[in-house]
Amino acid sequence: MSRPVVSLRGIKKSFPGVQALKGVDLEIHPGEVVGLLGENGAGKSTLMKILSGVYAPDEGEILWEGTPVQFQSVLDAQRQGISIIFQEFNLCPNTSVLDNLFLGREVSRGLFLDYRKMREEARGIFSYLDVDIPLDRPVGELSVALQQMVEIAKALLMKVRVLVMDEPTSALTEKEIAKLFQVIRDLKEQGISVIFISHKLEEVLAITDRVVVLRDGERVGETPTREATEESLVRLMVGRELSDFFSHRRKKPQEEVVLEVEGLSGPPYIEDVSFTLRRGEILGVAGLIGAGRTETALLLIGAVRPTAGTIRLNGERVEISSPADAVSRGIVYLSEDRKNKSLILEMSVRENMSISVLDRLSEFLHVINRKKEDELCRQYIDLLQVKTSGPSQRVKNLSGGNQQKVVIARCLAAEPLILILDEPTRGIDVNAKAEVHRIITELADNGVSIMLISSELPEILALSDRVLVMHEGRVRGVLENDGSLSQEDIMNTILRGREEVHDR
Repeated sequence: MSRPVVSLRGIKKSFPGVQALKGVDLEIHPGEVVGLLGENGAGKSTLMKILSGVYAPDEGEILWEGTPVQFQSVLDAQRQGISIIFQEFNLCPNTSVLDNLFLGREVSRGLFLDYRKMREEARGIFSYLDVDIPLDRPVGELSVALQQMVEIAKALLMKVRVLVMDEPTSALTEKEIAKLFQVIRDLKEQGISVIFISHKLEEVLAITDRVVVLRDGERVGETPTREATEESLVRLMVGRELSDFFSHRRKKPQEEVVLEVEGLSGPPYIEDVSFTLRRGEILGVAGLIGAGRTETALLLIGAVRPTAGTIRLNGERVEISSPADAVSRGIVYLSEDRKNKSLILEMSVRENMSISVLDRLSEFLHVINRKKEDELCRQYIDLLQVKTSGPSQRVKNLSGGNQQKVVIARCLAAEPLILILDEPTRGIDVNAKAEVHRIITELADNGVSIMLISSELPEILALSDRVLVMHEGRVRGVLENDGSLSQEDIMNTILRGREEVHDR
């Protein structure tokens, strides 16, 4: 085998209360795709942030083509040829797509920026990725999926030799994932190395050459992908069998309709959306990027003002003016964008979990009962198996998956009647995903009505009683999930919707 393009030796890293890495070794060879696996908190993202110059290791060294190097910043690593697509987006939300793509490496012509050249390159890379994104639109106005594509495009525009992809498919649909995999194969043919981090084991098996597994900050195994199975990888990661993890619905929902939506329309492109949600039902919401799933949820909770339509809650017509109003009526929404819209990163685990139920934890003169708050926090830390040094740890120091668990805990603490979950298992490992699935089914079995927005069709099929299929802001069908419903049925419904749009 050729000499490694980059080697990490004996890497150690600590954060307050957490030993993230305990002497990890990793070698990457030219033109190979290496899968990096492990539970949330195993140290994957920390190791890659050290490789890409975000963090400096406490101990250990990085060798670039056999020569020791020290990266003082992300720019240092990029100059060497290392680029990373972060699990948590590294974008400037108030600036345009074009500015984000070329930030720090603008193309100039003399004293002036060459916007024509930059636009040409941007259109070319988006055409290659088969995605249409307006170059002048602020990134913060894009869906999470489109922001993910901007991150991928930004990385591909660099002269990269080692590309780190940290959960790159977490917000993408099957079509976008297939295109991304073709991009990875193209990079491999060019001799570019890819480190692929994902909790989706089927993707790791489909695209990688070799798999390295971390557990609790240590390297616990490595195997050629051709010799691996999902079962063997799960055993390495968590020491349990894959069959122990997945649960399906046990009870049927009640006939009582708790939410009735009729003719709902609103910005940016939602039109005439109608559906019902029964007590104790899990209604899956499926669709491609731009289908309008998240946008519909935001209209329902009053985060965006509808232009038409009616919402009935327990038979009574209501107008929901804000997310706080929605919570007061028992409708709780978990955002797909935990970092920017769900968490207060500088605050503690305890404060993030309890912030929506402070009225229940307050006593005389609205003073918060810290003992009750601490008990609530510890209850959900245990229930969701949050890896944290304790309730006082700052959320920003948790791994992405454990941050997601904190957001879920806050939603559960509000004791919702209707729970809208937008990509609830995005970026979390198989063990945590199983816990989330179990909690979803138990909530539904206890009468909570759930809208489950997910890009993972197996997740939709495993949990949903019915599936609401959307395309370009409209409902294209509501499918009964009687056990015979398949991914092909959902995709065919989407395709029929695309044909209807074309006919118009």
